[in-house]
Amino acid sequence: MAQAAFVPEPAQPTEPSFDVLRWHDEPWTAQLALDLLPETNGPKVEVLSGSVIVTPHAGYDHQNAELDLAYLLKQAARRAKLWLYSETNVVSGEDLFIPDIVILDAPGGGRTTMDISHAVLLGEIVSPGNRRKDVIDRPCEYAAAGVPFFLRVDLRNRVPTIALFELSDGEYRPVSAAAAGTTFIMREPFEFSIDPADLLDEEAPPEEPGTGR
Repeated sequence: MAQAAFVPEPAQPTEPSFDVLRWHDEPWTAQLALDLLPETNGPKVEVLSGSVIVTPHAGYDHQNAELDLAYLLKQAARRAKLWLYSETNVVSGEDLFIPDIVILDAPGGGRTTMDISHAVLLGEIVSPGNRRKDVIDRPCEYAAAGVPFFLRVDLRNRVPTIALFELSDGEYRPVSAAAAGTTFIMREPFEFSIDPADLLDEEAPPEEPGTGR
């Protein structure tokens, strides 16, 4: 009788590596991801309902809006004794989120993660390829975790809009909203105002044929 071929178990990496995504077939948790996956300045690596979600970097408009908004919001947040970070690890039970904007009621210095119970406001900048996640899924998940405020920035058609929502009876209710050319004003969780148009740079010039520029 022919013997079945021996297939060795895949070697588990001795240090954090994305190779683990190929052999780990059990449900993922936030702690497993933090233990087994490497830190990265590249794609976002999040965990939701037992699955790892990898998201590549967004476009230039997204990055520009995130940097400028985080810089301006951070100054206002510190005056209210709150702490702002961008794209940092927020743990909610077994899930791991990396919101674009994170405002906490305690500093995160020296930490790799912060529990979502410290989140006062979480914000997402809507990406064209992730509209459902940023507009529907994440607000529902943050509301279920009890985060008091949610901020959404939408850059569709390069006409920025900003909307603030406050948690009420388990759902987010709109508090303030504005589009480019007007002033977005919020009073809670701290005072802040901005023209959404200020979040985008000038449009890139057309590429020159044959130059790749």
